[in-house]
Amino acid sequence: MEEEAEKLKELQNEVEKQMNMSPPPGNAGPVIMSLEEKMEADARSIYVGNVDYGATAEELEAHFHGCGSVNRVTILCDKYSGHPKGFAYIEFSDKESVRTSMALDESLFRGRQIKVIPKRTNRPGISTTDRGFPRARYRGRGGGYSATRARFYSGYSRPRGRAYR
Repeated sequence: MEEEAEKLKELQNEVEKQMNMSPPPGNAGPVIMSLEEKMEADARSIYVGNVDYGATAEELEAHFHGCGSVNRVTILCDKYSGHPKGFAYIEFSDKESVRTSMALDESLFRGRQIKVIPKRTNRPGISTTDRGFPRARYRGRGGGYSATRARFYSGYSRPRGRAYR
């Protein structure tokens, strides 16, 4: 039993040595980019909307091949179901290709009229969903806007109970 444990340790050490010696093949790990690098890559990228759900990255690359050299095609998918969301990003080698690709706006791709615009850079800390006030997490039984608030804000209140004349 001890011999087997020693053999396993030796094998583990060999594997660790090999992992440390050789770099991972291809793009195995996530590429960490600085904000400037991201902005530069976004300046060379376009957003393609209304993309057919069955489209592949190769088909999109072929459609935009005449605009310039394509570095990367990213088709965004839903993280729960894995189905495509219907839009993609295409990164070119140079910025001039972005201007050239604008000519393909409203062109037909797999029977659908696609939308092509330059990709915008998301700045950290700025959210399009943050409106500056906290949302109500809990609603009472009334569902939403209560009658007492409506009376308070409207300035008009009808008398409670029976009205005597």
